[in-house]
Order: sequence, then structure tokens, then C-alpha cells
Amino acid sequence: MKRRTYLKLGLAGLAGGSFLDLLALRNATASDGSKASGPTKQCNCILIWMDGGPTHFETFDPKPDAPSEIRGDFRPIATNVPGIQICEHMPKLASIADKYAIIRSVCHNQGNHGAGNHYMMTGAPPRIPVGCGAFVSFHPSLGSVAAYERNAPHGLPAYFTMPSMSRSGGPNFLGAKYAPFIVGNDPNSKNFRVRDVELPSGLAEDRFAARKDLRKLVDRMPRFEVGSEIDPVSAYDDNYEQGYELVQTPEAQKAFDIESEPDVIRDAYGRNAFGQRALLARRLVESGVPFVTIYDGGWDHHSDLFGALEKRLPSWDQTVATLINDLDQRGMLENTMVIALGEFGRTPKISTLAGQTKPGRDHWANAMSILFAGGGARGGQVIGATDRQGYAPIERVLSPENYVSTVYRKLGIDPGKIYYTPAGRPTHLVSDATPIAELM
Repeated sequence: MKRRTYLKLGLAGLAGGSFLDLLALRNATASDGSKASGPTKQCNCILIWMDGGPTHFETFDPKPDAPSEIRGDFRPIATNVPGIQICEHMPKLASIADKYAIIRSVCHNQGNHGAGNHYMMTGAPPRIPVGCGAFVSFHPSLGSVAAYERNAPHGLPAYFTMPSMSRSGGPNFLGAKYAPFIVGNDPNSKNFRVRDVELPSGLAEDRFAARKDLRKLVDRMPRFEVGSEIDPVSAYDDNYEQGYELVQTPEAQKAFDIESEPDVIRDAYGRNAFGQRALLARRLVESGVPFVTIYDGGWDHHSDLFGALEKRLPSWDQTVATLINDLDQRGMLENTMVIALGEFGRTPKISTLAGQTKPGRDHWANAMSILFAGGGARGGQVIGATDRQGYAPIERVLSPENYVSTVYRKLGIDPGKIYYTPAGRPTHLVSDATPIAELM
């Protein structure tokens, strides 16, 4: 460690610190620029994407001492970790704060949905201006890189998303093979079945095999051996084989059999679409899938912020807390990340847009909060801090690159890698490969 690291922490703090503190010091990266060591195990990831940009004030960074037009209608409550407070409508997460970390100091400069989504989903800022409603893909997403770098379990894809793919959740130049498998059906519906995972009704296995053989006979499309562009026919072949394995493999059938879960577990997650998708995500990770995204839309509260969240947060709180607890009780939390975030936070000052009578908060990329559980990260800690009115970080300022590099490290992927596009152009996986030391 450098001399200034000792001076910053103080010799008394060092002498009284725990072994975990010493390990964190050894892996420190933020203050002196040294590189943190990676985990010894590969972790899997469940990413809860809160599309629209969740408010940090009404979730994990309340400001009770701010003026009324900033602090809002909700009160903070104490958690089971002294000194940490979160929103009153998340009591279940408050009771297990020792099992997750809160990052309060990630910020960036992309204040619209399209650009913010791309930055947080890939760790790469858009290279050109991007509109708010744009679906952009200048860089492979976290899930697609995980699918590219990690082995998929037998019969299952390596990257799932449900019920739809985020704007920038695709593979870009990695190719369609590493796009997510989309589970669009609602797992909470009666007789839930995943499209393309079971044989169509009335089609016996021998006829199905005969059709596969017939396809080989009639297929005369040429394939590119080498080229500067991704061969769409080869990508189709990959998708076809993946679909065939899904239909034929018992492991896939078992992973999707959510109805085999006891009622008490299904009820704990919540008998709604979001709750059952979280349960299905746990089953997929349990089957060896390295990356699952739960696309949770509807967090863009320009109006009726408090009315909407008063209804939504309690069930969201129940599902996420149950997921973390369930993974922990099964011995899976140590090697499974649960991350909840969106593209940015919300404005400190409550606003009312033209024509709206119920107040909300607008886009705000200068501050946001991220929940980070599992994957070997120490729970019961808050990383960074925003100012008293929640405008911007004032402690431990972090970037999307730091957050994404942390996820890659825990997935067992070097964020400092350089990829090459099909045209041969080098591309950094992450331009700043420094992870968040406190989570390592």
C-alpha cells in the first residue's frame, strides 16, 4: 500500500480494523489506482433492470432533513444494520440489510433513457447522441458478454431475459448466438409453458426427429467461413440448434417447471408476474445459467410518484427480499449476484409537468442508487454518499464503468479485455477496468 493510503485510513483505524478491513485494503483500487484482485470463483448474476430510472430518494437514499419539496412524502426507516436507513415501504429489505450493499454514488452524464440504458447495460457510453426513446447497441451487453465468455449449462442458453429484452441488452458485434433467450410468457399464469421448449401438441418425437433430418437434406444455403460481417445463416443455425436442445433436454424442462415449487415458496415470492419471474430466475441460476435479466418496467415516474410507489414498493420489496433470502438459505448467495438498478436516478426537486396534477420526479443522471447482494460482496454496507439534498455524490464518486467492471470480475471475466469486431477493430470491454473495491 502507498503511504497516503495509511494516512487516509489512520493508523488507529488500521490497528482496530477487522480481517475483512485488511482484505479490503489489500484490494483497494479507488484511492491509489491499483488493481483489485478478482474472485476465486465464478459467480452467476440475476440483474433486476428497473426500466425508466427508479428514484433514489424513495428507495435507498432518503433525505429526511431536506426541504419538503425534496424529501417527498415517504419517511425513512431503520434497517437491521445500525446507521443505514431506506424507504418505509421496503420493510422486508430493511430487515435483511446485512445481506446486501447499497451503492449511492454512481453517476454519469446520459440523462435520457436510450443513452442511460446503454451506459448501465454495457459499461460503455454511447459514441453518438442518442434519443430518449432509442433502442441502441454500440457495445455488447453484460449478459451477452457472459454468454460469450461462460459455458452454458447442458441444454440451456447462457443468457436469459424476461419478459423482454432491454433496449441495449443485446450482443452487438458478438452476433445473434449471444443474444438473450426471451421468456415472454407470464410464469404466474395457469399452466405456464415456455414457447419453443416443448414439442407442439400432436407432434411425436420420431416425427420431430424426421423433420430435423429433412431440414438437413433441403438446406443448401452457403455459410461464410471467414468474413468481415456476421453470417446471418450461421446465426440462424446456432438458434436452431439451441431450440432443438431446449426441446430435447430434460435439464431445460426441469428448469422451467415452476409449478413443481411448493406453494409456500411461490407465495413468498409473490403471486404476480414479477415475483414468479424472480423465482424462475433462481431456478435458472440453480441450473447453471450464468446471467438472467428480469426486465421490470414502469419506473419513469414524472407524475404520481408517491401514489404509484405506495402501491408498488411493498410487493417489489417482498419479491427482492425473498429472492435474496432464498438464495442465502440454499447456499447460493455467495456465488450469485442479485443487482437492482435502472438507467439513472430522479431529480431532487419534485416537479409537476404541464397538464399533470400529481407530482413526480424527472430524469437525473447525477445520482442513483444500486442494490448489490451476493457474489461474495460484503453486505451491511453503504458505498458512497450524495449531498444532503441528493443532487450529486460527495463521497466515493463512481462511474458505470466501475460498476460493470465489478460485475465482470465476479463473473470471472477480465474487464480489461480487448475484443475485436468482425471488421478487425479493437474494442475495450470496459474503458476503465477498475472494480468497486468494497464489493470485491
